[in-house]
Amino acid sequence: MNPHLLSIDSLDRGRVDHLLHVAGRMEPIASRRQVTRILEGAVLGNLFFEASTRTRVSFNAAFCRLGGSVCDTTGFTFSSMAKGESLYDTSRVMSGYCDAIVMRHPEQGSVAEFANATNVPVVNGGDGAGEHPSQALLDLYTIDKEFTRRGKTLPGAHILLTGDLLHGRTVHSLIKLLSLYPPMRITLVAPPGLAMPPALVELVASRGHHVEQRDSLASDFGDLDVVYTTRIQKERFTSELSETFNGVSADFLVNKGFMDRRCTADTIVMHPLPRDSRPDANDLDVDLNGDPRLAIFRQTDNGIPMRMAIFATLLQVEDLVEKDMRPVRWFVPERLGTRDD
Repeated sequence: MNPHLLSIDSLDRGRVDHLLHVAGRMEPIASRRQVTRILEGAVLGNLFFEASTRTRVSFNAAFCRLGGSVCDTTGFTFSSMAKGESLYDTSRVMSGYCDAIVMRHPEQGSVAEFANATNVPVVNGGDGAGEHPSQALLDLYTIDKEFTRRGKTLPGAHILLTGDLLHGRTVHSLIKLLSLYPPMRITLVAPPGLAMPPALVELVASRGHHVEQRDSLASDFGDLDVVYTTRIQKERFTSELSETFNGVSADFLVNKGFMDRRCTADTIVMHPLPRDSRPDANDLDVDLNGDPRLAIFRQTDNGIPMRMAIFATLLQVEDLVEKDMRPVRWFVPERLGTRDD
């Protein structure tokens, strides 16, 4: 595997399948039934220069569950970059302290620039409106698990991507990842001005997938297997877009009414989170909470085994996992979730 994970472009189908397989082997550890220390003594540098909850904490938890320890930095204010330090200098310094680094940065391409200064494995935790490869991998892992449970397969599936497809780095990485697999139907629905970048649409279509773009959810889509919706990322808007954008109408709201009208009992609903739960946001509606089709919390749980798989593969210890397992000694609830699984 490439020494870094910066973009889905660095992966081929074989490497993705390998990561899915390794993630499956990590499940007993991720579900807190087994313990391993294969990364005992290793140190992760977690550099998050942009707000994060799930990604930062799940990377931390994944590394710790493999037996490693974590050094955390959040925000520019608390880093030497506030004093004018370059990405090159920061990378070179952190490489002397850490065995692996996860970085999130608001500028597209910044994580790749950081990685160019080191041979220590670097994982892109999100670079502006660029990519978020680990999120796409856990999303694919979620789809694979949900499909297996329902007796479905990925080839020929119908997947709807909706929301902010212009700035949504999660959907940028996911659509690239899906394009590595046999042809499927991918429908794109975005508010005005927030459509998927044309280059990505062309890439997926060139690989034999049927890609269709629509301007509203208020139409018939046929049988949808996956509805993947994203938050409107106003923090990434240009000043011009901020001035002209009039908000998101209810035509783009994924709620129980939409699911009951347009989807089946086997359709799964996904969201990279956080979702904007304010009434006027028209993001993924809370009225789906408790609906078995809502997979967002199973999705976040799947981030742990997948990110464990990424670390184990980058640090070349994936073959040691089963040899180093032992049962946990602390109390673990029989059921970690509530009504969502």
